[in-house]
Amino acid sequence: MRLTVEPISAAEHLAFVRAQRSVSFLQTPAWGLVKTEWRSESLGWFDGPRLVGAGLVLHRPVPRLERATLAYLPEGPAIDWTGEIAAWLDPLAARLKERGAFAIRLGPPVCTDVWSADQVKEGIADPGVRRLTEMPARYTDPVGVHVTGRLRDAGWLPQSPEDGFGVGHPQFKYEILLAGRTEDDLFRGMNQLWRRNIRKAAKEGVEVTVGTDLKAFHDLYVHTAQRDRFTPRPLRYFETMFAALRAEDPERIKLYLAHHQGDLVAATILVRVGAHAWYAYGASSTEKREVRGSNACQWAMIRDSLAAGCDVYDLRGITPTLDTGDPHVGLIQFKVGTGGRAVRYVGEWDLPLRPMVYRAFDLYMRRRGR
Repeated sequence: MRLTVEPISAAEHLAFVRAQRSVSFLQTPAWGLVKTEWRSESLGWFDGPRLVGAGLVLHRPVPRLERATLAYLPEGPAIDWTGEIAAWLDPLAARLKERGAFAIRLGPPVCTDVWSADQVKEGIADPGVRRLTEMPARYTDPVGVHVTGRLRDAGWLPQSPEDGFGVGHPQFKYEILLAGRTEDDLFRGMNQLWRRNIRKAAKEGVEVTVGTDLKAFHDLYVHTAQRDRFTPRPLRYFETMFAALRAEDPERIKLYLAHHQGDLVAATILVRVGAHAWYAYGASSTEKREVRGSNACQWAMIRDSLAAGCDVYDLRGITPTLDTGDPHVGLIQFKVGTGGRAVRYVGEWDLPLRPMVYRAFDLYMRRRGR
């Protein structure tokens, strides 16, 4: 198979995405409109005249080297990762290098290992286990193993840090499988605390609706950021995100608002592409936490994802720590209560195309804390 890589229009790219069972929302043409600080382009892989793969490339310029860019394909590209990946990635590298990229960064949407909820709980309870990777996986995906080996052999450099979080997107995630299950199945699969909290929210009269009040969401999100000590994104970012993704598909993104006696107590954002749904952002009030608005929002999003025919509800990133002395363990403890599974993906990898420029960029990023 001899593939070529050429630019494609947003319409061609979107048509390809719609023909797939699942593609990351970070690989939709609309996402390029959200990331306004990057230059974006859609590229297609062609087998003769037939479009067989697609990717959104975000170009990040280097200070004082405006024509040199890092070409980034987050959670992509959407290609056949089961075969000989050099046939796909070599023409991509040739094209991007020819047009000024000094390196490529990509994150194959391929998992390597899966741990069940019970395994995660047992690991947290065992003082001798500090990380997910210290336990044998319930399942190891041979495709992920193959892709990891081929990338390393071809000179790609792994970028995912040990704690699972870095400048890009997380390597470890928590997911709930929906395919072939009912609402009752999903509810019974949750732990006792989650079931109790969902019932409590209903008993307290928490009402979850799909709304449009981004200002209300953002006010609560800023409050959450101050409480939990992270830097919030500006309101304009969310306005751009909703406008771009809804223009592409009216069902692509939704805002869930949980009210209790007129007070907004929690809010979440759901994104869906094909059969994959993502919990993208969340916010909660410090007051009235006892009415469990966050659990109510999650349950509403899970139910709606199931009703939409999704295969997976994706709770996004976790760190692989199971050490109860690590403050990050609370994140996986919260998510494991939903049932589901912990998943390690191949992670993000860089291919230097102009090694001297790449080293300078890497040094620059290290000095500014990436």
